[in-house]
Amino acid sequence: MAMDKYDAFVSAGSTGALLAGGLFIVKRIPNIKRAVIPTPIPTIKGSVCVIDSGANMDTDPELLLQFAKMGNEYVKTAFSIENPRIGLLNVGTEAGKGNELTKETFKLLANTKLNFVGNVEARDIAFDVCDVLICDGFVGNVLLKTTEGIAGFYNYLLKEKVIKNMSKEGQVEFAKNYEQIKKRLDYKEIGGATLLGLNKIVVKAHGSSNAMAIKKCCKKCS
Repeated sequence: MAMDKYDAFVSAGSTGALLAGGLFIVKRIPNIKRAVIPTPIPTIKGSVCVIDSGANMDTDPELLLQFAKMGNEYVKTAFSIENPRIGLLNVGTEAGKGNELTKETFKLLANTKLNFVGNVEARDIAFDVCDVLICDGFVGNVLLKTTEGIAGFYNYLLKEKVIKNMSKEGQVEFAKNYEQIKKRLDYKEIGGATLLGLNKIVVKAHGSSNAMAIKKCCKKCS
């Protein structure tokens, strides 16, 4: 199936293959060096968009700066945030923290007109410290899968250690709120992530997507 014959394309297959197809068939927007995957992670007030979350394993400061600019425009449009807060994922909040990549990227972001809020530690992500979180695809993908794993772990603990020990009445009452929480943490509710930087809409779904997740992906294309 040729991607260039359609207005949008959805896939739950290989990220690398989808990215290659997007780059060589759909083509990049002029002056864009790489396509990126923005993925929202739930926070206490909404979500934070992680860019990149798996498309580019090796980057440089100039690329991360471009990711930040694309993320800024994407979040403005997709989430109606007028002046998105841009954070740089790092091992500490101080300006001098991190490796050479993050140190140099910090300097570039600090000298732009973007609403750059500085370095962000992984433990603070869920507490609404930024709207866009910048990192390379390797780190971003590890972050997402760690988040998925922790969500699954707590889901298990709630079922096995909390709900089972409740009375029937308590289980019914707890279930009302529990389903809402579970829904917020379920990647299938998001569907997939749109590759930024391409001339047409290309959406990457999770490899474990079910019919509902694919349906959500298709809605992103409309």
